[in-house]
Amino acid sequence: MQRLRGRVVSGRANFGFWIERLNAFYAEKTGMRLYPGTLNIELPAPYSLPASVLRLEAKEYGGTVSVSIVPCRIFDRPAFLLRTDPNEQGTGHHSRNIIEIATDVRLRDIFQLKDGDWVEVELP
Repeated sequence: MQRLRGRVVSGRANFGFWIERLNAFYAEKTGMRLYPGTLNIELPAPYSLPASVLRLEAKEYGGTVSVSIVPCRIFDRPAFLLRTDPNEQGTGHHSRNIIEIATDVRLRDIFQLKDGDWVEVELP
């Protein structure tokens, strides 16, 4: 089990739009209906995705950006680390030291999180 520890940071709210729009695709891949938004976490060092990930390919939904999906846990809840191909390649809106976590609830509300709070994500 790998543990990533970082600070909560504000995002662009872009993933929320796409999760809501593509929720059926994400539900098919993850088995979970995701809350339309992610918790952005800034790590002290870049994180590269493992070799084996779930994928939502752009061609599946008629889009232009593919997304890697990595099962994880946060606050002992099942969740998923989502990262677009451009972000993984270092050409997207976020550097590789930002991870975005999606689950079935808005984590900021449930756990009263604010920017700067430290959180830990567990990856298999």
